[in-house]
Amino acid sequence: MSLHVEVRGTGPVPVVMLHGWAMHGGVMAPLAEALEARCTVYVVDLPGHGHSRDCGIPLAPSACAAAIAAATPPALWLGWSLGGLIALTAALERPRHVRGLAMVCATPKFVRDAGWPHGSDPALVHQLATDLETDYHATLERFLALEAMGSADPRAELRHLRALAFERGEPDLRVLQEGIRILEDSDRRAALPDLAVPNTWISGRRDRLVHPQAMQWSSTQSGGGYDEIERAGHAPFFGHADAVAQALNPLLDTWR
Repeated sequence: MSLHVEVRGTGPVPVVMLHGWAMHGGVMAPLAEALEARCTVYVVDLPGHGHSRDCGIPLAPSACAAAIAAATPPALWLGWSLGGLIALTAALERPRHVRGLAMVCATPKFVRDAGWPHGSDPALVHQLATDLETDYHATLERFLALEAMGSADPRAELRHLRALAFERGEPDLRVLQEGIRILEDSDRRAALPDLAVPNTWISGRRDRLVHPQAMQWSSTQSGGGYDEIERAGHAPFFGHADAVAQALNPLLDTWR
């Protein structure tokens, strides 16, 4: 089975859009709709997720980026959360194909340690990995609640995320475990000064998973732009898609 890529819009700027852990490309619909007039958007279901559940491609960022690049034209890449790590890897390794990078609530290092105070609690990430083995659905429910925390209306956002999460079927448990390992182990901070493509970093001020300071620091290291969506949490394209689209305009303007 091949990687599932949905094409939306007919605008002149090509954008590849990557979702986060345990979700699928359908959750990015509000942002894809906001960009359709200006962009042709290639909305990817990552391996093991959504309609790509059985494609067999590894979720490892380099392998995943290679498969997505083979299925899409040269474009600007936008990655949300875990999708941001994959998009960042692609931009570092394939700058001729990835012509620009947008990181939405995404970071080069997800887990906090002594040298990285802006990451998420490593115990939380480890607990997600452990709980997946014993209570798969409850673990995903807790993660969805974490994603909704901090938004202007977390209960409504949680209901929305819960309704969307399994809209394209359940993600592959093996790939969910692989995704947790990627979040635990990945660290691309040292490579940020080598990023050779235009880039922008868009955070939600109320995000409880990816701290805005992590993204602001990353934008400084990579020479990129930075925007903060005032009342948004970890999924700013819910309720704030137009603000995210506006924050993307400087990056879209770089396309030639």
